[in-house]
Amino acid sequence: MFQGQAMLSPTELAEFLGVPLHTVYAWRHKGTGPKGCKVGKHVRYRMADVQAWLDVQAEPAR
Repeated sequence: MFQGQAMLSPTELAEFLGVPLHTVYAWRHKGTGPKGCKVGKHVRYRMADVQAWLDVQAEPAR
């Protein structure tokens, strides 16, 4: 059994974040979203990279 990190497709990432799929593609095009990995011709996102990106996006407590 594979014990590696969870990987998300762009569709799964959009569902996880609750944003339209187009937004995920726009982030990738602009370089503003979570780090993605090319696996053959497919883009996949490591859950650890998504969590790190979310930490940076979090607004500071007021």
